[in-house]
This record gives sequence, structure tokens and C-alpha cells, in this order.
Amino acid sequence: MPSLPTDSPGPAPYPAPPAQPGTDRAEGPEAREAGARRAGRVALRRVAALWRAPGLALSLLVLLLVLGWALLPGLFTAADPLRADPAHRLLAPGAGHPLGTDHLGRDLYARVVHGTARSLGTAFAAVALGVLAGGALGAVAGVAGRAVDAVVMRVVDVLLAVPGLLLSLAVVSALGFGTAQVACAVGVGTVGGIARVSRAQVRRVRGGEYVEAARLAGVAGPLILLRHIVPNAAPPVLALAVTECGTAVLGVASLGFLGFGAPPPAPEWGALISTGRDYLVSAWWLTTLPGLVLVALVVALHRVGRALEREERTG
Repeated sequence: MPSLPTDSPGPAPYPAPPAQPGTDRAEGPEAREAGARRAGRVALRRVAALWRAPGLALSLLVLLLVLGWALLPGLFTAADPLRADPAHRLLAPGAGHPLGTDHLGRDLYARVVHGTARSLGTAFAAVALGVLAGGALGAVAGVAGRAVDAVVMRVVDVLLAVPGLLLSLAVVSALGFGTAQVACAVGVGTVGGIARVSRAQVRRVRGGEYVEAARLAGVAGPLILLRHIVPNAAPPVLALAVTECGTAVLGVASLGFLGFGAPPPAPEWGALISTGRDYLVSAWWLTTLPGLVLVALVVALHRVGRALEREERTG
């Protein structure tokens, strides 16, 4: 009986499907159009959400107005914030002076508008310092070992145990007077909360499948942290930073009220309120109206920050 050949070839492989020329070129525009349609639907949903939340829409308008004051003050008032006019001192709010005049005859509306850049810039610098320092501490605590995590979080607990204004007062007393010193002092007060949120987000993200895949592929630890963990952990931290901006504005104004901010006659919101306290009976608008502007901005920042945090949680 003849033996069967042992080197007989196996079954022929299935032929590859024929290439369809032009498919890649056709899919590109379709994918881009689909992405544009999805982005448009998301934008429409967010605009509709603004209409359903008039408080959020009003907060955004307040933020836009204040940012306009900070960036283009000359567009909103032509008055000189430093020009004194003793003949028109302590005038009540009216057509010529929307917020009245102070004890030297300077237009209060012009001083509020021109002081926005200094007050808002100092607060934003403070929050930027807090995000950088707190984000770095939280990232280190989230990826390092237990010993480093314990040490970093004990430092954060100490920062959180001290009230923010008291901590800022201690720091600015050590650093001295000035806008930069106030920014550093208020920024130190924001480090603790941002570090805690950053640590929680880093610990959540580092267990993701894409992080494990990058680690198995041999990517170095610092590159994994910078390319994969930090970008995915950043959105909640940035949403918290918007809320912290409101707290920072209030802290900067508080230190300015106590005399640690910009020296006179530079317009600054806290200093304006402090100057007006000597005229509470005869010129109530010197403290009340700048104070209302400050409250409106702080409330608007907190409202927008909470909305961003809710949007981040709901995905």
C-alpha cells in the first residue's frame, strides 16, 4: 500500500479581499463631517443648558464684563482714575459719575475699572502658583510610594488645617508689602485643596488600561506621568481652579483692605473699600458699590466653577 506523502501542502489560504481604491480618501471627509456634526450637537446642548440655567448665563456675562474691564479699561471709561478734583469730592452716584466720587474728587467708576487688572491679575497669578505647586505635590503623592505619599499628605493636611486668610497673612508678613508678595501669599493658601484633588485624580488615572499598556510597552515612568496621567487628571483640577479664583479674588481684596497690596494712589479693589470705610455715614457708595462688584465677581466665579465640576462629573 503506497504511503501518503508527509510534505503535502496544507489548505490554500483565503485570498485577501481586493483593495478598494479611493476608500481611504472617501472615509476621511466623512469622518471629519461626522466629528463636526457631533461637535455642533454638543455646542447646541451647552447653549440650551445656559438657557435652562439663567444664573450660569448671568455669571458668564459678569465674567465677560470684568475681563473687558481688565483688558480694555479705556473702552469703558475715559476718566482718569488718578485725577483729583476737590470741587467735586464725595459726589453721589449720578449721570456724570456712575459710582460717585471719592474724598479727593476722583471718579470711583474709573478707579474700579482701572483697578480690575491689578486685582484680577494678582488673583490669577496666585491661582496659577497654587495649581503648579499643588498639582505637582498631588502628582508626586499619587505615583510615589507610601512613604512619600504619607509625608506629602501630612504637609497638605497642615496647610488645610490653617484658615486660608490667616495663612496668607503669615506669608505676606514674612515677604513684605507689594502685589507680587500678595500673589505668593494667596497662592500658598490654595495649594492644599488643589494638591488633594490632584492626588485623588492621579491615583484614579494611573490604574487605567492605557497606563498599564504604556508601562508594559517599556515607556519610562516620567513619560507615562506627563503623557498619559497628567492630561487625563487635569480637567477636575482646572475646574477646581476656577472656583479657587473666586476665593483668591476675595483673599487679594482682603490683604489690600489691610494695606498689604499696591501702594496708593494705585487703584485696587481692597484699598478702595478700605479708604471708603472712613466715610460710611456721609458717602456710603465708597464701600458699598466696590464691595458689590467684588461680591458679584466672586459669586460668578464660584457659579462657573461649580458648573464645570458638575460637567466633569457627568462626563
